[in-house]
Amino acid sequence: MYNILISGYYGFNNIGDESILRTVIDNLREKLPDVNITVLSQSPAQTAEKYGVKAAGRMNPFDILRSLWRCDMLLSGGGSLLQDATSARSILYYLFILRLAQLLGRRTFIYSQGIGPISGARNRRYTAYVLRRADGIVVRDEKSRDLLLELGVPAALIHVTADPVIRVKTPEPELGLGILEEEGCPRRPGRLTVGWAVKSRKSGKPFLREVERCIRWLREEYGADSVLIPFFHDEDVAICEAVAQGLDGQAGCLRKKHLSEETLSIIGCMDVLVGVRLHSLIYAAVMGVPMIGVSYDPKVDSFLASIRQNTPFTVEDFTLEGFQTVFRQVMADRETIRQTVAERLEHLIDSLDQNEELIREIMERAK
Repeated sequence: MYNILISGYYGFNNIGDESILRTVIDNLREKLPDVNITVLSQSPAQTAEKYGVKAAGRMNPFDILRSLWRCDMLLSGGGSLLQDATSARSILYYLFILRLAQLLGRRTFIYSQGIGPISGARNRRYTAYVLRRADGIVVRDEKSRDLLLELGVPAALIHVTADPVIRVKTPEPELGLGILEEEGCPRRPGRLTVGWAVKSRKSGKPFLREVERCIRWLREEYGADSVLIPFFHDEDVAICEAVAQGLDGQAGCLRKKHLSEETLSIIGCMDVLVGVRLHSLIYAAVMGVPMIGVSYDPKVDSFLASIRQNTPFTVEDFTLEGFQTVFRQVMADRETIRQTVAERLEHLIDSLDQNEELIREIMERAK
């Protein structure tokens, strides 16, 4: 029996992170049948019921200590946990959990994480100090590996795979079609439908004004319907509503909070997905939907590069004129894009088995 404790950004109803947790749990159970899983969560009761695992409060010191004491291995990941772009407190929290596990004599493992950016000198030193003492490190892209090497983490510890969400199980399209109908954004036969997964802290930013211009152009040029799809509901739904309101009914907006499986099916109903959120692009790749990525973070560029797709814009330089050129090219190359992405995903999915193989090896050596 392997007693594994998972630490990450879980229990916040972020579709991307919840998708990571679902696939990590499924992969562990599939590859390591004799496994007992506990998750540190913001909403322990909800997480326990949703995933059929034990759960403990991620900010409760007694829950954390008790869970670490009972586990054999702390699994940190996936997602972008070790970075200080969000805040210095975030990276220190995850490093503290890792270091406490090490001090208690527990095995520690980094599971397909994206590392960085890490700008603060103290944060860089502490990251190197903790990760040099990890039992195994798997990162989801080469940029993460390069950063760890730069920090002085031994190359022999580091393995490169992919984001675990690419192995998510694909749902039936009828699920998404039903939700679109229910939310007043039905798929209309013969009409192009473009999904928009935008992210912005302020609804008045120039980027969102350009999004509105692009949606109007798609309606005029292609007769296309556009659907605004919130991924992190608490942050994104207000932004999506503000864009839809500025378009006077020219775009649909999903307002309800949907499960990851439901959102995946919704993305599969799109003809093209324009995504700022990383996991919206991953969902599009999984569902065979051509995507246009708009980067706000190096992790977006890294994922698109891993599936042989370009990153034509950032949120700072996104314009209608640039979008028109890229969209026309995507429409012309849709079948080639689907084939290329499918081939790359097959390769990346195979590489993900390294996580469970390494976990098994580490735990066997510990006996």
